[in-house]
Amino acid sequence: MNLLRLTAIQALELMRSGELSAAELTGAYLDQIGRRDVDVCAYLRVTDEQARREAAAADEAGGGFPDLSGLPTAVKDVLCTKGVVTTCASRMLENYNPVYTATCVEKIAAAGMVMLGKTNMDEFAMGSSTENSAFGPTRNPWDLERVPGGSSGGSAAAVAAGEAVWALGSDTGGSIRQPAAFCGVVGLKPTYGSVSRYGLVAFASSFDQVGPLTRDVKDAALMMQYLVGKDPCDTTSVAYPEAISIPEDRDLSGLRIGIVGELVGEGIDPGVLEVFNDAVARLEAAGAEVGEASLPHSEFALPAYYILAPAEASANLARFDGVRYGLRAGGMRGVTEMYEETRSQGFGDEVKRRIMLGTYALSSGYYEAYYGQAQKVRTLIVRDFEKALADFDLLISPTAPTTAFRLGEKTGDPLTMYLSDICTIPVNLAGLPGISIPAGLSEGLPVGLQIIGGPLSENSLLQAARGAELAIGFNEVPPLVKERD
Repeated sequence: MNLLRLTAIQALELMRSGELSAAELTGAYLDQIGRRDVDVCAYLRVTDEQARREAAAADEAGGGFPDLSGLPTAVKDVLCTKGVVTTCASRMLENYNPVYTATCVEKIAAAGMVMLGKTNMDEFAMGSSTENSAFGPTRNPWDLERVPGGSSGGSAAAVAAGEAVWALGSDTGGSIRQPAAFCGVVGLKPTYGSVSRYGLVAFASSFDQVGPLTRDVKDAALMMQYLVGKDPCDTTSVAYPEAISIPEDRDLSGLRIGIVGELVGEGIDPGVLEVFNDAVARLEAAGAEVGEASLPHSEFALPAYYILAPAEASANLARFDGVRYGLRAGGMRGVTEMYEETRSQGFGDEVKRRIMLGTYALSSGYYEAYYGQAQKVRTLIVRDFEKALADFDLLISPTAPTTAFRLGEKTGDPLTMYLSDICTIPVNLAGLPGISIPAGLSEGLPVGLQIIGGPLSENSLLQAARGAELAIGFNEVPPLVKERD
């Protein structure tokens, strides 16, 4: 049995029946990390001793332990973990040891998960390739010369490479779904507010959302059961109106699905479109009624996002000034010099670029012309979704316009890099839930199918995604996992 191909639910069943121990499972993943992460570089920090202790405790507790007992889990390094350094892949926080743990991590830890370590990411979650990490890029397990996507590239790569059963990521403009597509795994961005952001180091507070990266849709639903809910530490969080249920294995009969016309035209690679169209045919064969939907203002989503998100980043990252925590540079020459040196040395180029964009957009004389107009565009996009979802139960599109591109291919052209998120950004602007599932391969690289639902519709979204997953039947894994079969 290849333990690295088990889903979380399969692993739980084996552990509960006594056929597999948590120590065995955790050991298999730590062994894979030891063998393969030197190439993949999914982790910034592996908590080997802690993981083995937690796995041993799960075995000792037996059936009396919580529901996620013994499941080896990777955590994106943007989520605070008390006692484990949290860097956000930045020199600014290279040695930062949080004094508290993020609510989402606490919840799954209380349910018994085993934390394998903290995963690599684009610095402060700003990027689409995990090349902006101050500690080096993560590589795609399907092709080590290609990117895994970003900013949750480390988490997606860890799941794809058999270095974690599942992982936590965060999604601001597509940072769970796009790397899920590039790495051939499932990635869910929940409804904004459904999961607490407490302990998530903020990039853009009105966009950021924590969610799971998993092997299949059922696993995503299982983790979501423990993530959702009101948190008194996060005033933007909401009480989820119903329990998250594990989706049933059934077809798509009765579902009305709308293809977003604006997201399947210019800018989408032919190979991606071919896989997408084949997936649509399979959805129809599984009983779905498919038509064309429109989001007429989606062409303005990218420019609106790159005004609003950097504006929020400019405010959020002002706290990293060398005074309270993190890096301090500039010696004793004066406060102004300390600020300048600290931020110059601590932040990478992409973070600096977005801080400057955001500061400019918020500056006197430009606020209404840029930030104010972008907020109006955001409202129009929300209304577009409301209208489209009145005609259809769900909307679909490719998750990303291309498959995983080569390392270094787009680092010199920020605009081309930003276009990697053209399909995912509208969902974040509207605060809606969206999920990416593997749709097939194009020239040996995974393609993602994005499914979008209405606010707080995770149950129906997950059920539809499970039906689509069964209809598509994707069962491929990267060679470095298959070799263990």
